[in-house]
Amino acid sequence: MKFKDYYEALGVARTATQEEIKKAYRKLAHQYHPDVSKDPAGEEKFKEIGEAYATLKDVEKRAAYDALGRHRAGEEFRPPPNWGANQGGQQGYSFDDVDLADLFASFSKARSGGAHQGHSMPRPGQDYELAIQISLEDAFNGTTVDLNFTVPEYDPQGQLKHMPHTFKARIPQGVTDGQKMLLRGKGGKGANGGPDGNLYLNINFKPHRLFRVIDHDLFIDLPLTVSEAALGATVKVPTLEGAVNLKVPVGITNGQKLRIGKRGLPSKGLGKGDLYAIAQIVVPAKPSDKERELFRELAAVSTFNPREHFDQEG
Repeated sequence: MKFKDYYEALGVARTATQEEIKKAYRKLAHQYHPDVSKDPAGEEKFKEIGEAYATLKDVEKRAAYDALGRHRAGEEFRPPPNWGANQGGQQGYSFDDVDLADLFASFSKARSGGAHQGHSMPRPGQDYELAIQISLEDAFNGTTVDLNFTVPEYDPQGQLKHMPHTFKARIPQGVTDGQKMLLRGKGGKGANGGPDGNLYLNINFKPHRLFRVIDHDLFIDLPLTVSEAALGATVKVPTLEGAVNLKVPVGITNGQKLRIGKRGLPSKGLGKGDLYAIAQIVVPAKPSDKERELFRELAAVSTFNPREHFDQEG
């Protein structure tokens, strides 16, 4: 069967609360209702979000949907082995030529007919994802974050309830922007002896006022005066470990990169990335009278023509 990403259809995270799911559905349902929407694809979209909401608003159906795992929308897939039995269906359930919507439309009936089977079998806990933001300084030094979220779990009586999860997670040195970090056994609780699920942390870096990041390398704009660029200079450049002296070569051009080795982010087993200072030649916005005089003198004696290539033929 083809996988349908119900969370994507509603524009919510997999960790969204029931209230967030309801709010997203109401907004989209109003936007794409056939009586309101002028979008040619509005009717199909309205059906899609209705199907998604019908599954995700029901805590048991949602848990069963989550148990199908993560797939791309439209991807051909088959539910995990014994999925039908674990969710209250029958052993050997055939998924051939079944639409995901039809599967969950009959889900409640399947559970009521086979609940005694589902509750007696080990059920693994669900996997969940959380998005967190950390600073560059935290990525450089490593940090500990407090995680607090709610997940649906089966209680000892087999009833599905929303339970709070609160714990501290260590973020080690060497993480990268956009990295997915696995915390084994920190997801939903298993039932009937089944293993606990996993938690995936989607790590993103907060914007920094000075540095940009690519993998483990850092980039910083380095403002230089005209005289520093023309004559060369030694200037101080900030790093995550404190300022360092950088030698600027004579005649550096705007946009030229200067490498400061091993001053980037730590990389596990590979030392550190590098820091690249990108030259940005700036002039005073409001030069003083003396500065204007000196610039005029320079213009009068200089033979340098940066547009000389304009006059070259072919």
